[in-house]
Amino acid sequence: MIKFYYNTGPNPMKVALYLEECGLPYEPVPVDTRKGEQHLPAYLAINPNAKAPSLTDGDATLFDSNAILLYLAEKTGQFLPANTPAARGAMHSWLMFVATGIGPYSGQYVHFKLFAPEPKEYAVNRYDFEAWRHWNIIEQQLAKHRYMLGDTYTLVDMAVWGWARIVNVVLGNDVWTRLPNLKRFVDEINARPAAQRIEALRTRHAFKAEMDDEARRAMFPQNQRLAGGKS
Repeated sequence: MIKFYYNTGPNPMKVALYLEECGLPYEPVPVDTRKGEQHLPAYLAINPNAKAPSLTDGDATLFDSNAILLYLAEKTGQFLPANTPAARGAMHSWLMFVATGIGPYSGQYVHFKLFAPEPKEYAVNRYDFEAWRHWNIIEQQLAKHRYMLGDTYTLVDMAVWGWARIVNVVLGNDVWTRLPNLKRFVDEINARPAAQRIEALRTRHAFKAEMDDEARRAMFPQNQRLAGGKS
């Protein structure tokens, strides 16, 4: 059986949505990153990058959320666009846009805005600009199409939704006014039964919520160098 190693972050949740949509049986395994469980040897043997999510399926081990989405789509044949060069080219382009743009820039903006020590004005300005730039590209695409690749709901929409569902945390509460097509898109996916089932998965395990010293050490190990420790 598939084992899905997860927490409630954007990247695990987009994989959870795919698993719920496609109906594959799976065993959810929580990875509490604020407790440092991503650094345990048993987990590093699955995911050398010490992040969530990860997935194992027989002999297959995957540790990148977008790779997992592609693997599951190829395994099931579900939520893929038409098998044409144009459709597959668009799928790969938008999926990698999420992987290299939406995710990193949104995540780094949250990090520098909320967690980085001063001085941080330059970093916050850069990631604020880039996060808005990337999300406006998504908004423009959704202004032209119901879904990211047209009229058909695909794995690309799940990849975008993982981050879009919390975009107000990233960009502020006025984001829904400024990006109305993104709001329409998120509302539609949120109403799907699979997305609603994820709420049960999110509350199935009591993940640590406090950002205390233990959590900061686990999530931001680079700060040890600032304190004179080993990197």
